Amino acid sequence: MISKTANSSENFTNFTPYEMKKGEEYMSADMLEHFKGLLLKWKQELMEEVDRTMHHMQEDAANYADPSDRATQEEEFSLELRTRDRERKLIKKIDKTVDRIDKDDYGFCDQCGVEIGARRLEARPTATLCIDCKTLAEIRERQTGI
Repeated sequence: MISKTANSSENFTNFTPYEMKKGEEYMSADMLEHFKGLLLKWKQELMEEVDRTMHHMQEDAANYADPSDRATQEEEFSLELRTRDRERKLIKKIDKTVDRIDKDDYGFCDQCGVEIGARRLEARPTATLCIDCKTLAEIRERQTGI
């Protein structure tokens, strides 16, 4: 259960890629609507996973007499809660991205202003940097250790 959950928060793949129409402008109303729908669907899936975890923890919470069984259960719950925390942060990021779409500030790099690109945004819908700026940021991160 945990590995499926961890995977769902990082790889949202259940969608139809956007096909640009001939002569369509980048980040047209249709394209923005596509990405907004994709983000809202992803958020809904994450929220459903939160509900499943809550029910699982309530139903499976047992006061085991054996310390090993208790420790195993606590470790399982701890991993699930850590995953939920990552997903909670991702939900906030999704909300910020939807807000950017609503403000017509989506799809362009925060650093250099170029188009991020539809394929990159489908791979990472919450991306705020183009691939070049993201690569440079990762290199800087590795060099400085921050």
